[in-house]
Amino acid sequence: MKSRLVASAALSALVLLGATGCTFITPQSTKTEYAASDGVNVSDADGPIDVRNALVVATEDGSVGNLIAAFVNPTDEKATLTITVAGVDPLVVTVPAGDTVSLGAGAEPLRIVGLDTKPGATVEMHFQSGDSTGVKTEVPVLDGTLPYYSDLAPSEKTAPSTPTPKPTDTAAPAPRN
Repeated sequence: MKSRLVASAALSALVLLGATGCTFITPQSTKTEYAASDGVNVSDADGPIDVRNALVVATEDGSVGNLIAAFVNPTDEKATLTITVAGVDPLVVTVPAGDTVSLGAGAEPLRIVGLDTKPGATVEMHFQSGDSTGVKTEVPVLDGTLPYYSDLAPSEKTAPSTPTPKPTDTAAPAPRN
């Protein structure tokens, strides 16, 4: 009788250990830091401003895009963030001390004309604030097909104006006698 009790206690211990043993060797997924959205987070240890959920919502041909992001300034002084994209004039945002600027929510998105990156790809951006050298990162480019991005998509393409050719009279002048 005693051997049955010991055997059932040992079997219970093995079942319990087998059912919970995986948690001893498996990393906890809740400790993994990630951007829980479509955008990317950019932190610069040397700069005062952190970038949260940065993404671009672009036209179908990728020529124009709107930068959507939140810029966080936890310092006691206002700070300026300069965003550089190849082939485009630098974009500049000033963030008040201890405040957040949310492009696409509390503030208008930054329009990027000459983006040259189609939705589905990424575009390299350089974020620089304060005395930092800045951080380069790949930012996703999306389109406005999802309902929550449809209002953030550029409303029209901005392209250099091209003169419209006007028809001219190509008939040769009558010969003079």
